[in-house]
Amino acid sequence: MIPAIEIKHVSKHFGTVRALTDVNLEIYKGEFFALLGPNGAGKTTLISIIAGLSIASKGSISVMGHDVITQYRDARRMLGVVPQELVFDPFFTVREALVIQSGYYGVKNNDRWIDEIINNLDLADKANTNMRALSGGMKRRVLVAQALVHKPPVIILDEPTAGVDVALRQTLWRFIKQLNQDGHTIILTTHYLEEAEALCNRVAMLKQGRIVALDSIKNLIGRILNHSLRLRLSSSQLPAALTKQLISKIGDYHVLKIDDYFQVESVLAVLRKANIQVLEMQLLQPDLEDVFVNMMNNHETESK
Repeated sequence: MIPAIEIKHVSKHFGTVRALTDVNLEIYKGEFFALLGPNGAGKTTLISIIAGLSIASKGSISVMGHDVITQYRDARRMLGVVPQELVFDPFFTVREALVIQSGYYGVKNNDRWIDEIINNLDLADKANTNMRALSGGMKRRVLVAQALVHKPPVIILDEPTAGVDVALRQTLWRFIKQLNQDGHTIILTTHYLEEAEALCNRVAMLKQGRIVALDSIKNLIGRILNHSLRLRLSSSQLPAALTKQLISKIGDYHVLKIDDYFQVESVLAVLRKANIQVLEMQLLQPDLEDVFVNMMNNHETESK
């Protein structure tokens, strides 16, 4: 099966700066995929190369089997990109902007799909409003609409919810999840890791232009064996036997590191022996943020 996006040995240099180094990645058709990394990791550079806005120094990329250089027309028809920046044409209304965007891709008689996008992104009452008069959140919705107007099978969302309100997030994710269920491939970059964990199946993590992790979110989280136990106790002092497990103390709460669930009982046994009552107890399991921090720190240590 041809992947939705295939990236082979891609490198990108800006003078002496290596933005990407030998990146290899396949994103499958119908996936909801997360591309994560700190600022400057190379995410936007990679997206720019996929979208044809930049040319790789080395390697190749194809979208739905079409090379982004030698078959650029077909590749771009397969792709819709929502950029980070608020870029808009100030001379047109929302509907006019979407009609014109349809024309860029040679899509005629697109009114029904444009109406569906406008309704699903709660833009109906702004459809005939000039773009200049829209709030930042509304402009963000129009950018999403423009990326979807030609019904691309592959959609890239580059920080789509940065600085937007809760209502837009809920509206956007409801629509995007439906598109994914209908067979569209979604690639998401975000600093809101809880969004990536809730929405995506697999994740690639970039650090200094290299992929340092690539797997399903479930498998990545499963590699972190350490859990933690948050306790509110009848005493402000921990027994000496537990001090080595203390991760942090925040207010009345002690957070202890545990290696597995069986260790909970040994912690409780130590507390009982010291006549300390447990007033509250919560087992904290690792999440994608823990994986992200762990991978970034480990890679930083290895590179030194």
